[in-house]
Amino acid sequence: MAEVAKKTKRSVLKREKRDARQEAAKNGPSVAKLKNVPTSPRKMRLIADLIRGERVNKALNILKYEPKVGAPKLEKLLLSAISSWTAKHTDLKLEEADLYVKDVFVDGGRILKRLRPAPQGRAHRVRKRSNHVTLIVDSFKKTGAEVVTTEKETKE
Repeated sequence: MAEVAKKTKRSVLKREKRDARQEAAKNGPSVAKLKNVPTSPRKMRLIADLIRGERVNKALNILKYEPKVGAPKLEKLLLSAISSWTAKHTDLKLEEADLYVKDVFVDGGRILKRLRPAPQGRAHRVRKRSNHVTLIVDSFKKTGAEVVTTEKETKE
């Protein structure tokens, strides 16, 4: 007689997938979100473009001396992302990690609609925009190819 393979339950498979995702999230990049910031997304994207791809120290300096309205809020968000990264990676030192801003994106938030008096009894609509900012911080990782080339250079 042929052996019958035991089929695992769907709930067990779901639990295993969920645990694998959580384990991957513990070691991956750090994500920080800021919601309902009362500035327009267009203005915030101008600041986000300045720090995208930069190293963390340089990005903090840029934000500290940037005169635009959203810069202090993005600076605070970046500090939050750095602290959550250090909480995830307790075995690594922050100075040795070589952190950089992996990605920043700004989405539109809710819009408050107000009415403003206009001539001849009419009304104009005022749209007070807000935005949501998501910032991802990660460390540079050396690939195997980089390690091999440095070993060859040291042998020569």
